Order: sequence, then C-alpha cells, then structure tokens
Amino acid sequence: MEWKNIYRGMAMGASDVVPGVSGGTIAVLLGFYDQLIAAINGFFTKDWRKHFAFLFPLGLGVVFAIFTLSKVMNWLLKFYPVPTFFFFIGLILGVLPLLFREADAKATFKTRHIVLLFIGIILIGSLVFFKDPNHGAGITDRTVSTYILLFFSGVAASAAMILPGVSGSLVLLIIGVYSTVTQAISNLEFSVIIVTGLGILFGIIFMSKLIHYFFKHFRVAVFALIIGSVTGSVIVIFPGWPMDFFLLLLSITTFAVGLLVAYILGKIEY
Repeated sequence: MEWKNIYRGMAMGASDVVPGVSGGTIAVLLGFYDQLIAAINGFFTKDWRKHFAFLFPLGLGVVFAIFTLSKVMNWLLKFYPVPTFFFFIGLILGVLPLLFREADAKATFKTRHIVLLFIGIILIGSLVFFKDPNHGAGITDRTVSTYILLFFSGVAASAAMILPGVSGSLVLLIIGVYSTVTQAISNLEFSVIIVTGLGILFGIIFMSKLIHYFFKHFRVAVFALIIGSVTGSVIVIFPGWPMDFFLLLLSITTFAVGLLVAYILGKIEY
C-alpha cells in the first residue's frame, strides 16, 4: 500500500469540499495526476492489485477529509461567506502559475491555444448567470426526482473533481445542491450520500477514460482549456466587495492565505 497517499487524499478531499480548486488540480500540484488517471483506468484490468494499493489509501484520505470538513464549510458559508470565497479565489489564482508551468505554456502555446483559453474563461465564467445567490438553502423534499437530480449532480461534479480545473463543489453550488449534500454528510443522511456517491463514482470511471485519451493526444490544448476554466471560475465565485471595513480586511487576509496555501502545496513534492 502506498500509505503516503493518505495525506494526498486528504488534500484532494479538502479541495473537493470547498467550491474552489478541484481534486484534480491538487493532484497536479502534488505531482501524481498522471498516476491517478492511470490507476483509475487500470483498476478493472489484471493489474488491479497494484492500482488498488495506490487508490485505497488515497480514497481513505479523501473520505476522511470530506466527512471532517463538511460541518466546517457549512458554518463558514453561513457566517463568513465573503471572506471564505476570497480564500477560494486566492487558492485558485495561486494554482494558475503551476498550470502554466505544467503546460510549458511559453514553449507550447500557439494562437489556437490562446483561443481555447479564452473559450474556457467564457464557458465557465458564464455560469455566473446560473449561480444560486444564497449558495443553496438545501433541498428538504426527498422525492424520486430529488434523487435523480442528486445522482446526475454527482456525475457532473465528478467530471470537475477529476479534471484539473473547476471543483466538483462549485458545480454542486451552481446546480443548487451543494448545501443539500454537505448537510447530508454532516447529518449522516445515507440515502443522499449513497445516491450522490454513486453518481460521482460512475462519473469518475467514465471521465477518467476520456481524460486519458485527450491528455494523450491533445495535452497542450487540454491544459489551455483547463487554465481558462480555472480563471473563469473566479468570476463565478466572486462574492463582491464587502462594505464593512472589518470584513474587507478579513477578506484580503483570507485571499492572501489562499495564495500562500497554493504556493505551499506546489512546493510539497517538487
């Protein structure tokens, strides 16, 4: 077992709880993204034991972080939403230099890649028009349509979780089920957890194959689109400037902390 993957998984799980940076981005930051995609794709092959040894401790870390931090995130978004989102913005912007470095943008980016970058900004930035301004009050009805929505929300979120770009939590926030899911995790409401989790699992297995193909054949183009998507996500989660001086000062501080956390994560394994 690759037990060092527990702390990697905790970093991924923490990022997947907050609507900021995706678990895929954390995997890029920590230098094991290619291994992650290969392990997911190889899990259903004859070499599954090797990939299980990689994925099991990683999954333990992810689950531990999600169940530990869900209550904290609910509290922060309820009482300090603006400083919390400024932390996410700092985290996102702090990731961009690493993504440019991973893509070797100076040497590889051509005009078409710049166009793709701006397409990513526009596609994700336009989601601001669909954002729930209340960050989702939570769905109280538990009907069949609710569970169908949760399943497909999990599928959509999983694509963001595994891609180095927009976070799965941001997708859940935009769809309007983020609070429903985090409250279910906090209160151990297993019906919501299982249905959403199955959607996430299905999406991860399916998306890993697509990602593997596109990274293999169009790596630079994919990175250009990802960088644009990450940049566009700042537009989506920007909460506006606080009018209160204390909140403004706190927001600037949390923004700086977000930048610092991204920098530290980028240095851990490099």
